[in-house]
Amino acid sequence: MNTAGTIDRPLTHDPKKQAPMKPSTSEPAGSATPDSTTSGATEARQNRTREMQLMQEALARAHMHDRLHEAHRQRQATRLAVAQRMQRRAERASLRARRALAMAVMQ
Repeated sequence: MNTAGTIDRPLTHDPKKQAPMKPSTSEPAGSATPDSTTSGATEARQNRTREMQLMQEALARAHMHDRLHEAHRQRQATRLAVAQRMQRRAERASLRARRALAMAVMQ
């Protein structure tokens, strides 16, 4: 059954695939408001989808940047703790060496 769609039940809901409206012969030409294109709405919808997708990508990028920053700070803190531990160990070794030298000189 190959019947044309009606206004209530169009063949397709895509405005680009629907047949264009023909001007009525009962109305004088130019009496109605000019036709408006729906390409602006379609582009806005596509842009909104693209913007939403880009927003998610930007959010993920910011999250990864924060995690990398946090990992860098964690590595710095670990290096500082190791350096402080090694410094204390070196100070204790230095004190032992001084004591041993003092004991050797005293005898």
